[in-house]
Amino acid sequence: MTDVVGIDVSKAKLDCLWLRDHTTLKVKTKVMANDNKGHQALCQWLPKTLKLEPAQILVVMEATGIYHEQLALTLHDAGFRVAVVNPAHIKAYAQSLGNTHKTDKQDSLIIARFGAERDPALWQPEPLEIRELKALIARLEALEVDYQRECNRLEKAELRPASQTVLDSIHTMLSELEKAKRRIEEDIDDHIDRHPGLKHDKALLESIPGVGKVVSRLMLSVIHSRNFTGAKQVAAYLGLIPTQVESGVFRGRSALSKRGPASVRAKLYMAAVCASQYNPDVSAMKERLLANGKNRMQTIGAAMRKLVHICFGVIKNQTEYRPQTV
Repeated sequence: MTDVVGIDVSKAKLDCLWLRDHTTLKVKTKVMANDNKGHQALCQWLPKTLKLEPAQILVVMEATGIYHEQLALTLHDAGFRVAVVNPAHIKAYAQSLGNTHKTDKQDSLIIARFGAERDPALWQPEPLEIRELKALIARLEALEVDYQRECNRLEKAELRPASQTVLDSIHTMLSELEKAKRRIEEDIDDHIDRHPGLKHDKALLESIPGVGKVVSRLMLSVIHSRNFTGAKQVAAYLGLIPTQVESGVFRGRSALSKRGPASVRAKLYMAAVCASQYNPDVSAMKERLLANGKNRMQTIGAAMRKLVHICFGVIKNQTEYRPQTV
């Protein structure tokens, strides 16, 4: 027996709803603070109220940026069954029910009903070393954005009359950002070196023509973040699968779904351009697609997907890259 609890997560609070009876929609609600104290109180309230062991309780929530992460981890560590659902799926489910109201209680009810009817996949926390790696990569990307922003400011300042004080300030900021970037890059490399599995997999990834230091770090953080069973799942997660639109006599052009982390796709784009020239498998595929009438952008999208498949393959098989094209 599994009872379902839906939680609408916001920055400040958790609107919790126990779906006592799915047929009559009899419920019991509770509002908790979204902090460590509130999380611990929830872990005590659920078994006491439902009169069940944690393993018999399914807690369903939406993925809400960073606000759900600590709650999901706390509940998982306490033995509860946890499901973190894509908000788009919840929204589509609510529309299928003809829901017209938008309140925190109504949202938690929709989430609970979704969990009861759809039996969502259980959430598993990322390994600690992957969480730390992703945090370091995110920090590096933020510094790169700040560095580019200062470069743009410098260009504008040099094109129009500006005081020397302003120019000196921008140059100082650029210098400090460069130092910060180098420190974070060193921290990332040290972190990977401290974990033999990550270090070995990074070397396997870098054996692929077109995959350098930057992409190998990203693909490490992606492939090890979830229990992917196949390369197609990784490509779908990164938004690299083609979507086709057809309705009646209308036939739309296929395009990448572009769901998932855009920052990873941006890095993969440049890697795919390089691989299209230097990776024999990707290059052969590109020539075949061009011969079949595909345009340049379609071939790059296919190259990005092919590169992801190769990355997953070398890690899964634990072997260095070997060209398959004869």
